Amino acid sequence: MFNHEEHEEHEEKAFRDCAEDVVRTVVDSAITVHRHLGPGLLESIYEEALAFELSQRGVSFLRQVEVPVVYRGHDLGTGFRADMIVEDSLLLELKSVDAFSAVHLAQVMTYLRLLRLKRGLLLNFNTRLLKEGIKRVSL
Repeated sequence: MFNHEEHEEHEEKAFRDCAEDVVRTVVDSAITVHRHLGPGLLESIYEEALAFELSQRGVSFLRQVEVPVVYRGHDLGTGFRADMIVEDSLLLELKSVDAFSAVHLAQVMTYLRLLRLKRGLLLNFNTRLLKEGIKRVSL
């Protein structure tokens, strides 16, 4: 049975949004990483390099953030980890793939919803130019 109180309580929790300058800083940092390393490496290498670049710019972030999954009030545990969350407001999912697939976008949308964030970036470092591998995602 649908519990209206639970639904209303869930809806009242605001989604966190980030400032556009945070997005610009992350994109600029990712482009810097891609210019230095190029395509073809593992996602973990790009994550490490992006973490270094963001640190150098004084940007706060968390890596490999647990994504809690709750089903009908029951905690299913943590089965997922978001690659990075920047300034407690921007989700980053890093890829090194031939092309984005529908499942990559679905993953980001689900993580945004579960983490109560409004914006995310899907970054594919396996491209000739990084700008070809940036997908902005918003709820």
